[in-house]
Amino acid sequence: MRTRDYSRIERAILDLEKNFRRQPSLEEMARTAGLSAYHFQRLFTRWAGISPKRFLQYLTAEYARRLLRETPNLLDAAYGAGLSGPGRLHDLIVNVYAATPGELKSGGEGLTIRYGTHPSPFGECLVAVTPRGICGLSFLSSGGGEAVGELRSRWAGATFREDPRATKAVVDRIFDPSRRRDRSPLAVFVRGTNFQIKVWEALVRIPPGCALSYGDVAAAVGAPGAARAVGSAVARNPVAFLIPCHRVIRKTGAFGEYRWGAARKKALLAWEAARRNYLPYLSS
Repeated sequence: MRTRDYSRIERAILDLEKNFRRQPSLEEMARTAGLSAYHFQRLFTRWAGISPKRFLQYLTAEYARRLLRETPNLLDAAYGAGLSGPGRLHDLIVNVYAATPGELKSGGEGLTIRYGTHPSPFGECLVAVTPRGICGLSFLSSGGGEAVGELRSRWAGATFREDPRATKAVVDRIFDPSRRRDRSPLAVFVRGTNFQIKVWEALVRIPPGCALSYGDVAAAVGAPGAARAVGSAVARNPVAFLIPCHRVIRKTGAFGEYRWGAARKKALLAWEAARRNYLPYLSS
């Protein structure tokens, strides 16, 4: 999907959420997106897998609270099925690897980081890879300069190479389920405190289309009562989508803030929920 297409989708989602009580018509939503009703319906359904009206149900606090109630059981079921369960056939399997104390101290000296910008279902993204794994994934609001700057400051001792050819295959595997025939795990290589690493490892266990509260994650990492510290670790996640910090919401059912934009967080959660409920077995 082109970045311009996602921008239209995001505007429509914001409009849907703002006006959901009066149920805006398809024509109204299409005008918000700058398209005819026919083309908007086609674009949105191709992106979400369901109609805009049906998509709206996944943007409500009521649905979010239901997710918080259901996810613990779904987690148990996912662990019971392991990696062979049919519902996990096209899930991304992600392993989190932490930088060593020496790599932390040197800022990644001797490490070569290749990066590139690519379209995704959620707008333009910057992906950065190393021989040890993916070290950065950011959704871009304008250009990529700021994201590259953050990447450089996080790995100040590393050598950087702009190389979109090296990152394209990674992006395709992340965002295109039809390319996930390779069941080998994706490696994510991050630097952080011991607590941050524990939180990020807990996040990758949350299945797509599910959500936990900050308190739930705190309990999962053996630190009940540390919801605020979990929130801080979530906010510092350097690898969007693969370390799914968008799947952590407030216990009230409010979606909460997101490093790459609150509207994008809603889009991510609802997009995953639609696929979990309506497209459980994507073609292989």
